[in-house]
Amino acid sequence: MAGKIRREDVDAVRERVRIDEVVGEQVVLKSAGVGSLKGLCPFHDERTPSFTVRLSTGRYRCFGCQESGDVFDFLVKTTGVTFVEAVETMAGRAGITLRYEDGGGARPIQDVGKRQRLLDAHRVAAEFYAERLFSPEAQVGRQFLSERGFDRAAAEQFGVGYAPTGWGALTDHLRGKGFTTEELVTGGLAAQGQRGPYDRFRGRLVWPIRDVTGAPIGFGARRLTEDDSGPKYLNTPETPLYRKSHVLYGLDLAKKEIGRRKQVVVVEGYTDVMACHLAGVPTAVATCGTAFGSDHVGIVRRMLGDDDGAGQVVFTFDGDAAGQKAALKAFEHDQEFVAATYVAVEPRGMDPCDLRIADGDEAVVALVEAKRPMFEFAIRSVLAGWDLETAEGRVKALAAAAPVVAGIKDRQLRDEHTRQLARMLGMDLGAVQRAVGSEVPRVARGASGRPGQGGGTQHGQRGGQRGAGRPGERDAVADAERQLLALVVQAPSSVPDAFDALPDDAFVLAPSRAVHEAVRKAGGVAAGRAAGVSWVDHVMDACADGTADQVRPLLGALAVVPLPVDSEEGLARLAAGLLGGVRLRELARREADLKGRAQRLESAGEHEAAAEAYAQLFALASERQRMRAEASEGGA
Repeated sequence: MAGKIRREDVDAVRERVRIDEVVGEQVVLKSAGVGSLKGLCPFHDERTPSFTVRLSTGRYRCFGCQESGDVFDFLVKTTGVTFVEAVETMAGRAGITLRYEDGGGARPIQDVGKRQRLLDAHRVAAEFYAERLFSPEAQVGRQFLSERGFDRAAAEQFGVGYAPTGWGALTDHLRGKGFTTEELVTGGLAAQGQRGPYDRFRGRLVWPIRDVTGAPIGFGARRLTEDDSGPKYLNTPETPLYRKSHVLYGLDLAKKEIGRRKQVVVVEGYTDVMACHLAGVPTAVATCGTAFGSDHVGIVRRMLGDDDGAGQVVFTFDGDAAGQKAALKAFEHDQEFVAATYVAVEPRGMDPCDLRIADGDEAVVALVEAKRPMFEFAIRSVLAGWDLETAEGRVKALAAAAPVVAGIKDRQLRDEHTRQLARMLGMDLGAVQRAVGSEVPRVARGASGRPGQGGGTQHGQRGGQRGAGRPGERDAVADAERQLLALVVQAPSSVPDAFDALPDDAFVLAPSRAVHEAVRKAGGVAAGRAAGVSWVDHVMDACADGTADQVRPLLGALAVVPLPVDSEEGLARLAAGLLGGVRLRELARREADLKGRAQRLESAGEHEAAAEAYAQLFALASERQRMRAEASEGGA
């Protein structure tokens, strides 16, 4: 076996290869002074670039995680190759023939490192498949491409090939080139059967999956005939070269335009990537048989140089339920991007490939340009399940959407999205802030209640509270309501008749609403003035059958709770103030509901109805101001 690479050859390769070009294939580098470049570190997660490349020395260093080295170290740490393999890879790139210390020239193929052997096997396999695409047997594959608007030039651009139907066509070809069965099985090109190795892909259209340098590391294969009982798409399994969570199809072709345009378009399939690139969206990439995950986030961020918020990440999803689910899944990663994150959905549910066939290249470009913010799409997907025209529907919608917003880690982003949610619902910002805030600790603990499923506890275990605020505020409102009801029960003569005119939903607490209803059924405060000591019994008798067991004990407590004052004048002032507070809170809730309705009508283009709602809103605001003025005069 050949010895170590001669030192002078290693130095020659290091001298010839530009470290900024090698690093730049994985990290967007920006000028950071004379001879220095800076980007986001590929070795740890960061928002502010601390990874520096120095051109004059050919070295890099991250001042965040302290990783450092030369171009070979970078390849070893980012791709998993050995030092020798890194030198050999760069030597091939620079056109340098390496010599080894035993005096030999280039190593025979058997002596090349294991990773490089697998890379070579995939390169030969890609060439084999590409050549077979134009064989008579591959007519069905060529027809598939033609029906989707892809000609021979497009197939060659993306390296599309055809895997013959025979069990060992590729295996025999590669073994004839000197590769071993073990290497083919390890690389995922063949599988081991009882009778020996056989081709993993047979009778399928094949796309080479390349790393960021353009080297094939795996394949994706599509079924072409109905009698093929295998899955529609079949990908290379996990191998020393290929890890699906670390790969984006098309990135090798898109990386330059991604850096130039500051945009990444994430689509769902190989043909969608092809359609986008050919239509004029050369920043399109796709995941390979897996959902977009945190490892993909890191790749995209480095490609964008995502540290200043200037970039865009656009996801394309179908508009159906599966597409909405995919959007919600992707939204979990939204906070991991500084770049603005968007969703592009074709109204008819077409993917970019189908859209290009139906409406041409311009339609694909227009689809991406018509993108919507990821937050808006994700939240609207959740809100779509509720009737926002009813108070109950808005409350339930808020309960469903709050966990989504609460899952945003960045406080400033969460606050901004909370404001957007309030506008979408047409609800009071404070109420939405409290709902989201109450979900933050639970979401942070990793509790249940995924987007669209949570919120039952929030609104189901608080006795039907309406417009509940922060704990201190809720307690104050509850105390005020109980105090007013205690006056109604104990001293009805001090309570104005306006109490009876309060609407059913004027009280925040459900038990308070039940007491108010029972008082009205018993004849109201006027009846209480005449009833004397039997007044409490009358109210208890008037309790609705469904709530009697809960309300009667409360009435018993209200009947004996100490009152803060004992004079008739003091009780009257207290009752007037408490009643005014209930009416003001009720007016504020009505204003919030009406404001939300007006905003929704205006957004829907129903301007006449919106104008009427705003007029009603103005009247309510005037009424509330009048009541405040009267309360101030009464307290003067």
